[in-house]
Amino acid sequence: MYKFKDNSMKVPSFIWSKEGSIEDEAIQQIKNASSLPFAFHHTVLMPDGHVGYGAPIGGVLATKGYIIPNFVGVDIGCGMCAVKTSLTEIDTEILKKIMGEIRQAVPVGFNKHNNIQSENLMPDKRNSGLIVSREWDNALISLGTLGGGNHFIEIQKGDDGHIWIMIHSGSRNLGFKVANYYNKLAVELNEKYKSGVPKSHELAFLPVDSEEGQAYIKEMSYCVDFALANRKLMMERVKLQFEYYADSKIKFDPMINIAHNYASLEHYSGKNVWIHRKGATLAREGTIGIIPGSQGTKSYIVKGKGNKDSFYSCSHGAGRKMGRGQAKKTLSLAEEQKKLEGIIHSVRHEQDLDEAPGAYKDITIVMANQNDLVDVLVELTPLAVIKG
Repeated sequence: MYKFKDNSMKVPSFIWSKEGSIEDEAIQQIKNASSLPFAFHHTVLMPDGHVGYGAPIGGVLATKGYIIPNFVGVDIGCGMCAVKTSLTEIDTEILKKIMGEIRQAVPVGFNKHNNIQSENLMPDKRNSGLIVSREWDNALISLGTLGGGNHFIEIQKGDDGHIWIMIHSGSRNLGFKVANYYNKLAVELNEKYKSGVPKSHELAFLPVDSEEGQAYIKEMSYCVDFALANRKLMMERVKLQFEYYADSKIKFDPMINIAHNYASLEHYSGKNVWIHRKGATLAREGTIGIIPGSQGTKSYIVKGKGNKDSFYSCSHGAGRKMGRGQAKKTLSLAEEQKKLEGIIHSVRHEQDLDEAPGAYKDITIVMANQNDLVDVLVELTPLAVIKG
């Protein structure tokens, strides 16, 4: 970890990586956040950090009295869940059947269910707001769907000897709508009141004690809960396939869940501040978390060490080392498929190269750069993956 601060920054930034290893654009984005007049104490960029919209992925920001929709992002509540099974082995042919049935039970990409899901599975509608209410019907057919991009369902073998199920997904179109509405509102209000924060920084903010700020917090929190409900439903439907095809007497440990796109009011250095985590996960002392690798690489069940300098946070994954367009143009399909030998994977065509292993940073280096943030409990090796 290294620290830096220049004259443009109100607070310093702590970077959990070697100097020069994170792209300049992402460093500039964390500098922009560090220059905010209400930034508190310092900012953080995780070892998987890379450029995002307005704020870097892997960024952590504490603020006093203000909240920034773009420092949460459009996939509010996106996160990971994992379940350890009692299985110690699984036949490849059975695994193929399970993966085929999962694809039937869990819509991926832009696909949704044909029928609405039970409202009993949704977070309490009384806790929702304007945008959630507008999007309610759409949310009911989106519940229990994977989405696209880097979202995935993966079956893994742990170094604890057990088969694991892992899912990465978020709040689907619901979070996107909430994020866009309140970011646009923040931009309008910042221009109206001449906030002084350059529009080009894309860090428009809302006062926490304003009607608009309270409305965003309420809807953001709902989306975090919806994203968890979404992962829970997918996990239940995956577990059903294991019970049917692998072992009717299979046992499942309680689900581990950790979100990585949200803001929450937390106590830090004697103050109550809003901690924004955009592509970063909670790593308080004893917190059990999940850090996935890229498709085809190892993932990790971890336990937080409670490092105060990171705002009690760690990385949310490996992090991209190239954009999607660049990956499709520069990576070799044959070479990337070779890296995935022995795994039931989703890199079948050149259009899939944006999610190939070569598009991501080396997860072993990312983990080494944050050994002061987390301890590894279980190392997971992929067996099969479904990508959004």
